[in-house]
Amino acid sequence: MAARRPVAGSGALATCGLESILEALKLLLSPGASDSGSLQITKHDVLLATLSSNLSALEDKLLKDPHWKKLKLLRDEIANKAEWPQNSVDVTWSFTSQTLLLLLCLKETMIHLAADFSPGKPSLRTPEAAPALSPDTLSISQQKTVQSVLQFVVTFGVCPYLVPGVGVPLRCRTAFGAVVQDVVCLSAPPDATRRLYTSCRILLNIAHHTSLGSLIFCRHFGDIAAGLCQLGFCPTKRKPLPEEESCTDEKTQVRCRAPAWLRRLCGQLLSERLMKPSGVQAVVRGILEGAGAGAAGGSDAEAMAADWKKCDLIAKILASCPQQSLSPEDYYRDICPQILDLFHFQDKLTARQFQRVATTTFITMSRERPQLASKYLLEPVLAPLHRCLNTAEIPESGMAPGTILVTEEELSRCIEDVFKVYVVGNEPLTVLVDSLLPVSGVLFSLYCFTKQSVSHIRSLCQEILLWILGKLERKKAIASLKGFAGLDKSVSCLPSLCQFRAAAQGGIMITIKETVCDEDEDEALYQKVSSEQCRVEHLGDLLSHCQECGLAGDFFIFCLQELTHVAMENETELKTKPFSSKSVLELEQHQTLVEGQGQKLLVLQLLAILCERMSEQIFTNITQVVDFVAATLQRACASLAHQAESTVESQTLSMSMGLVAVMLGGAVQLKSGDFAVLKQLLPLLEKVSNVYPDPVIQELAADLRITISTHGAFSTDAVSVAAQSTLNRKDPEGKIEEQQPTSHEKNSNGSDLEQQQSREKSRQMGLKSHTPPIAQEVSVSRTTTNHKSGSITTDQLQEVILSAYDPQIPTRAAALRTLSCWIEQREAKALEMQEKLLKIFLENLEHEDTFVYLSAIQGVALLSDVYPEKILLGLLAQYDGGKDKHTPETRMKVGEVLMRVVRALGDMVSKYREPLIHTFLRGARDPDSAHRASSLSNLGELCQRLDFLLGSVVHEVTACLIAVAKTDHEVQVRRAAIHVIVLLFRGLSQKATEVLRDVLKDLYHLLKHVVRLEPDDVAKLHAQLALEELDEIMRNFLFPPQKLEKKIVVLP
Repeated sequence: MAARRPVAGSGALATCGLESILEALKLLLSPGASDSGSLQITKHDVLLATLSSNLSALEDKLLKDPHWKKLKLLRDEIANKAEWPQNSVDVTWSFTSQTLLLLLCLKETMIHLAADFSPGKPSLRTPEAAPALSPDTLSISQQKTVQSVLQFVVTFGVCPYLVPGVGVPLRCRTAFGAVVQDVVCLSAPPDATRRLYTSCRILLNIAHHTSLGSLIFCRHFGDIAAGLCQLGFCPTKRKPLPEEESCTDEKTQVRCRAPAWLRRLCGQLLSERLMKPSGVQAVVRGILEGAGAGAAGGSDAEAMAADWKKCDLIAKILASCPQQSLSPEDYYRDICPQILDLFHFQDKLTARQFQRVATTTFITMSRERPQLASKYLLEPVLAPLHRCLNTAEIPESGMAPGTILVTEEELSRCIEDVFKVYVVGNEPLTVLVDSLLPVSGVLFSLYCFTKQSVSHIRSLCQEILLWILGKLERKKAIASLKGFAGLDKSVSCLPSLCQFRAAAQGGIMITIKETVCDEDEDEALYQKVSSEQCRVEHLGDLLSHCQECGLAGDFFIFCLQELTHVAMENETELKTKPFSSKSVLELEQHQTLVEGQGQKLLVLQLLAILCERMSEQIFTNITQVVDFVAATLQRACASLAHQAESTVESQTLSMSMGLVAVMLGGAVQLKSGDFAVLKQLLPLLEKVSNVYPDPVIQELAADLRITISTHGAFSTDAVSVAAQSTLNRKDPEGKIEEQQPTSHEKNSNGSDLEQQQSREKSRQMGLKSHTPPIAQEVSVSRTTTNHKSGSITTDQLQEVILSAYDPQIPTRAAALRTLSCWIEQREAKALEMQEKLLKIFLENLEHEDTFVYLSAIQGVALLSDVYPEKILLGLLAQYDGGKDKHTPETRMKVGEVLMRVVRALGDMVSKYREPLIHTFLRGARDPDSAHRASSLSNLGELCQRLDFLLGSVVHEVTACLIAVAKTDHEVQVRRAAIHVIVLLFRGLSQKATEVLRDVLKDLYHLLKHVVRLEPDDVAKLHAQLALEELDEIMRNFLFPPQKLEKKIVVLP
């Protein structure tokens, strides 16, 4: 009999098919019918009855069905060879044993089918046809059946026998798992350990087949691994637990901790794997994927990448030194290069996971062991940047001109890794900040180089610099900015021997600079000066992103303080003695003096850039404003000590004191702590009130000192007026807000008269007036700030008129703006003196300062709007006069006045159509090209407001425009002529077809002529715009828009 079994088995194996085995497996898994009407039947009873019924049905089928005879022979043969107990009182184990036997039959059958398969040769006629499948290939439905069987095997044969703390308890998985846990009888033979051993051993045997092994390990690797760990490393043989004690309640199992032996085992296995090549990558993949979670980057990859807790867990594992390692330093030496490699994966989803793990590991290691992290993590990352600073360590053979110190790939990888660690990690650890600070100068130089062209690392460099500046202490941040600007040579920047160069792949590399020949010294000097200029500009761009944190304001105050030091230093004249006759000491002193002068120029350049780039929100707190005012007061005192006072210094001093007055006036809600900061200004204000020559500034400084000392309880008129004047300077139209009269209004006339007398007295004594704008504006604006319309007096008007002749530009402009405001408000006293005011405005049109003559233009335009009959004709005569009567600049300014008058008159301009058109047409033939362009511009403004009144002169205007556009030699004049047509079409809109009916064709031909033949691109653009306007007009004329209207008539 023993000799026949292999023969029978061989025949069975040769003829048994997969279908019968899979049918048998389906039979075991088929649900049983239960008496649902009986309430006494529980889920446990239903499960046991179903398992028993399916086992009986399988045996009956194997005995009675002739088609299953081969399967029965194969199963019996495998059962005879089996070394585990197959029958038990426990139905669950009997079911598991029969299922394992059928799975072994399936494996043996698939092996023999694959061995007997010989694929035929592919047909040459149909090479695109798919090759024949192997007969052991499972279909999709068959794979689902096998997966269901494997799930039952693991549920009945592995999970119930795991000790608490090993694996996930069945009760915590599904409701069916809880039922299974209750029906398993652990007291029946075989014991739990035997059952677990049998199930794991048979499953591993089945897994030798490739197809079946993938199905097993894809979903059940964790449970099988838990069972193997328990079988191999559980320290004592555990007695089978009674059925009632085998499973505790759900809460107890959830809280059950892993046994000590399992924790030691996992730690040992994990440490051994980490120390192997690519061990870190394998561990990270295993933890991120999880047991049966699929490959990294699968459908759940995004959710896993977002799981920061899992990343923190991996970081703690990698940062902890295992017991198998000789020392932490040996462990870090082996593990850190693998952590750095996690940054450089190409696959996007996998790279995102690994980069987060690497960043978190960097932070954890830097926090727990900063010295080792600095040596084995941070130094390798920053090595390309340190290589530039440590050029002395490079051998002479490596210092040849053109030698590449840092390749394109190294520099790009370095910047990207630094960004991921520092900016993405965003952990302000001391070791991270201290490691990046020495190379911040090189990073800024690289940032400046990337600003010259397109570079993918520009934004990375900017974010890294903003991060380090934000995390540093404020003093160190200011010191770094000084080094970036070139004010502090102790900050390490890119050495002069090195230079950045564009690489072949679009990146940047660092090379040794070429030696400069004597002929190229001028070019090298130019490159040096331009690079310094660019550095300052790029520093301003960088600081524009640091306004919210207050760093930009602090650095601006530092520059102001440096400017104060410049003012306080004694100026030493450069000696003209030839260098050949100077000693070494004199040459060193001369070099030091030259460097000092360069530092001063650099400070001034920095201030200019910051003033240009920064917004008005540069100061974020009261302390910065107070520091700014203190620096201004110190500089003013230093300038007085050296007798170097200037108008600019006076204006800056007045502005800063006005700023303090604004804060004290209620623009900012001040607290007691803010007054403690403001008290720092008391000594400086006292010094200004004692030594400054202008009495108004002295008085304002003394009043501010009193207001600060009393915490705002007492405030004088001078402080209120200075605050209001400072606020009014922000009004672009120069309008002064009206305020309600105060209790001090009755004393304003007397104080204004005293100020006027004191100013006249100072002029008579021949004193030079250096009164700054806000201080003098106190006397000018005081006449309007606290008065309603119609309440000004003759004395106040005379004072403002007198200020309109003041030699100081700010005072004169403020007076002109005040007069314009009164005219706009129709002040009776001002309108009575219209001729005198017109004379004042016309005289100030001749002034060269923009602020003054623009204020005069505004005044003349407002007067012309009030009295157009009396003033407009005089302006036209002045505008139409030749060069012998008025300068071209004055005529241009009068043209600006006329344009504003035309706009202000609106529809009323038709009354003055004839003189305006004739003047502008004559101006179009003026010898001065600028005057011709101005006349045409004014003609366009006039024509678009005349509408149908243009009909009588439309031919004259058209002839003028055609002649100028075709024959004028100045491109500016031709542009103006074409622009008139654009304004004409734009102003007339749909009326153009009626108003321009006779000349529309001529204008169209002119525009086409300009588009085809005009060499100037701007003129062509104007012509194209005019054609587009004309096209829109004609489309609306030919195809008027349809209006869907319904008329509702109310019947009587």
